[in-house]
Amino acid sequence: MSSAAEHLVATLTASGVRRIYGLPGDSLNGLTDAIRREKDLTWQHVRHEEAAAFAAAADAAVTGDLAVCAASCGPGNLHLINGLFDAQRSGVPVLAIAAQIPLAEIGTGYFQETHPQDLFRECSVYAELVSNAEQLPRMLRIAMRTAIERRGVAVLVVPGEVFQDGVPPGTQVRAVRATTSVVVPGEEDLTAAADVLNAARRVTILAGAGCADARAELLATAERLQAPVVHALRGKEYVEYRNPYDVGLTGLLGFPSGYRAMEHCDTLLMLGTDFPYRQFYPDQAKVVQVDLRAERIGRRVPVDVPLAGGVKETLAALLPRLTGHDSKHLRLMTAHYQRTRSRFDSLAAAGHGPGPVHPQSVVAAVDRLAADDAVFTPDVGTPTLWAARYLTMNGRRRLIGSFTHGSMANALPQAIGAQAAHPTRQVVSLSGDGGLAMLLGELLTLRQQHLPVKIVVLNNAALGFVELEMKAAGVLNFGTGLTNPNFADVANAVGLYGRRVEHPGELENALKDAFAHPGPALVDVVTEREEIALPPKVSFEQAKGFALWATRSILNGSGHDVLQVASANLRQLKLE
Repeated sequence: MSSAAEHLVATLTASGVRRIYGLPGDSLNGLTDAIRREKDLTWQHVRHEEAAAFAAAADAAVTGDLAVCAASCGPGNLHLINGLFDAQRSGVPVLAIAAQIPLAEIGTGYFQETHPQDLFRECSVYAELVSNAEQLPRMLRIAMRTAIERRGVAVLVVPGEVFQDGVPPGTQVRAVRATTSVVVPGEEDLTAAADVLNAARRVTILAGAGCADARAELLATAERLQAPVVHALRGKEYVEYRNPYDVGLTGLLGFPSGYRAMEHCDTLLMLGTDFPYRQFYPDQAKVVQVDLRAERIGRRVPVDVPLAGGVKETLAALLPRLTGHDSKHLRLMTAHYQRTRSRFDSLAAAGHGPGPVHPQSVVAAVDRLAADDAVFTPDVGTPTLWAARYLTMNGRRRLIGSFTHGSMANALPQAIGAQAAHPTRQVVSLSGDGGLAMLLGELLTLRQQHLPVKIVVLNNAALGFVELEMKAAGVLNFGTGLTNPNFADVANAVGLYGRRVEHPGELENALKDAFAHPGPALVDVVTEREEIALPPKVSFEQAKGFALWATRSILNGSGHDVLQVASANLRQLKLE
């Protein structure tokens, strides 16, 4: 008779799982011992459980398969929650095994007692307590199936002694694999959508991550409708490359051209996107929205025609019903995009003075030197902003971040998961100094697990995006400065390759050397703190807020800060 832990491990391996990310603890002993004895399953040891959850989410994102993390009872599995929220909101399948205190002690205020099935309810599609070993095989299959089919997080709460108890004799190991289905809207809905789109004069397409397998259909639809394609951030890696209709992103990180294409359309076709910022949607346009998860339709903007279905299948059914359109709207918006792109590229090329380095120049250099199939994981904040504007996708590269949950410190642990899943592929973490410092211990994980992740630190000694938000709100910067070590020295001290860059002329060679290094490497780039990344539309309130910040700074005796901002961004005005 096998133990519950042995059955769990056998089920995972039969289902194709090859890695479990976590940190050991006594309530996990039965599970970790079973993993030790299974040659086809590895324990990916991290230094913080939050990193385990982020790593599992990235593993699921790059492979498309179920990924697993595990943590011990109480504080151990509580640390998983932030990474699991990210996985849930990113729509990737993750199974979290949350160990529990002894079953007989639940409800007594026992040492490290929590109730994980309640705590994780909001960030999961399934969260249940296994009360005995007899339950485990069936509940494990339910949890795995739910995570895979609903593309979310399933949490299995298991008391430590249950792992070591035996499952009933004759209990079979059954693999759990994803099913394949096709969802297409009904004829009446397709006809209604075609009527709206055919009657339009200026159609714009907003495309998101739901277009991952629908590239050919998307381009054919854009051609038929002569529609510019605006991509949401999570759609960038699927939509942007070799797309003559693409006009960039919209939103706070976006392009003026993307914003204008949305503003000037009379009909918006939303494809597989849940873009959250309502202020960037057109005011008067008719809206047709396609989404496989129908409950998401209409929650950002009123929708005239909802289409519940996969983007690929829905566009294939809709395309024969669409008529050709005039190209004027498309020509105007793509010309606007070319001007925007040229200006962005000029800003990146402008960083060749004595220093510090402009952040655009760093990410543009990373883009130029990275592998054709590199996986990029930018930290939330300004690293994500520069990645959105300067990383070039090509159909092989991947871009993974905390784009919906928006958590700091995501980049390094996500790089761990991507690299563990693809050991020979180049993985580049675009880390902010604040994000890297928050989970700095994961540098040790790279060393211990022999993961050749390349970390590029955008080190501006500040929480840069927070400072931008403060300026826009007219608030004096407070509490955002960071006293950082030399991160290259830290990397060298823990056994990684480390390199410091303080002047633009040092950047290229430092990146080349780090990317060529066979193991983990870190390049600490001192970047311009006062760089301002303007959104595609500056509202009156933002302009007023910035003027108020400048006035308050001068009155507060901090006029030097205003001069620094002006000096750092003078070249932006010259390129207008």
